Amino acid sequence: MENVEARQEDRTRTVAGVGRVGVVLPTYDEAETIAEALRRLAELDLPDLCVVVVDDGSPDGTADLAEQAAADWREGRLLHVVRRTSKDGLGRAYVAGMRTALELGCAAVVQMDADLSHPADAVPRMIAALADGADVVVGSRYAEGGELDADWPWSRRLLSRAANTYVSVLLRMGVRDATAGFVAWRAEVLERMDLSTIRSNGYAFQVETKWRARQLGAELREVPITFSERAAGSSKMSLQVKLEGLAMPWRLLLSRRR
Repeated sequence: MENVEARQEDRTRTVAGVGRVGVVLPTYDEAETIAEALRRLAELDLPDLCVVVVDDGSPDGTADLAEQAAADWREGRLLHVVRRTSKDGLGRAYVAGMRTALELGCAAVVQMDADLSHPADAVPRMIAALADGADVVVGSRYAEGGELDADWPWSRRLLSRAANTYVSVLLRMGVRDATAGFVAWRAEVLERMDLSTIRSNGYAFQVETKWRARQLGAELREVPITFSERAAGSSKMSLQVKLEGLAMPWRLLLSRRR
């Protein structure tokens, strides 16, 4: 018990001092962007940065490139690559990465994409919001000051807006960008959430985790960002993922009533 309490106190200190921050990057066929994504993170003024790349067996060698990049990281930084043997879904990848970050003693865990759509330079602002008292900080496209890349297709814009409206009406979380995948978490919130019980496996993971944090009484805050079109490759959003996203809010409401 004493060890657990000591670890929690240490995490509180490191968050307040922007110390050990874990960034989780799930990847599948991101060979064209992973090196640049890691370079941008390495340039951040976060001395005790820990990056966890979770690769789902990318045939294009993404994991190999990430491990090669680790050799160039300066002392005090940690780049850890989790190799999974199959493409098992975004949710499972995030759970694996978050667990690893917690095991490595991270006081804060940031989830973000490896396709350069999320601005790495927003991470310090998100961590500062945690230090200011927030429990969960969303890098938001739709908060005041946030914006979308002009190159983002109108079909994706419409889908994103519709999804956020749908989730907001049903779950009323008080977050403008409930489907955002760029999120900073206090370690304690993830531990209380019990990652092993997360049910969603696609992009619905973003909604379920925020909703569960809200149910735990966590304070959710939004930091505006500029969301860019992915630099290479194509979206992994399949029909099955979209259907899961439609069903998830209703499943969460029913589970609360039970």
